Amino acid sequence: MLRPETKQRARALQLLYAWELQQRPPMHEVVEQLLRASPRWGAAVENAEPLATAVTKRVDELDAEIEQAADNWRLARIGAIEQSILRLSLYELLSGTVPPRVAISEGVRLAQWFAGSKAPSFVNGVLDAVARRAGRL
Repeated sequence: MLRPETKQRARALQLLYAWELQQRPPMHEVVEQLLRASPRWGAAVENAEPLATAVTKRVDELDAEIEQAADNWRLARIGAIEQSILRLSLYELLSGTVPPRVAISEGVRLAQWFAGSKAPSFVNGVLDAVARRAGRL
């Protein structure tokens, strides 16, 4: 059984991915569109919206952290789902909303579920580098 926080992160990730693919409209538009397409998501998406919105407000800062920590990788070379995972996890890591190890392990878990086979180790490496540089580990 998944913890509610993990489910919320997975839904926030899906919102962030849709936001990126739709050329970054206001998050409430992404939510409305998703709810029209899949009304059964209802409360799950609405609970994840504040987290996804908070990430979008700091996207430039988060992207700069990703580029600095991802050795030899430009942001444009990182897949949209991996970018969304990193942004979400870095937001939680840097804002202090969860302990650093939780932010990292949840990011790796999301990468295992939603991204390719090499993504979990890449996500772990980027998150670990940022956490160490920020003095969070």
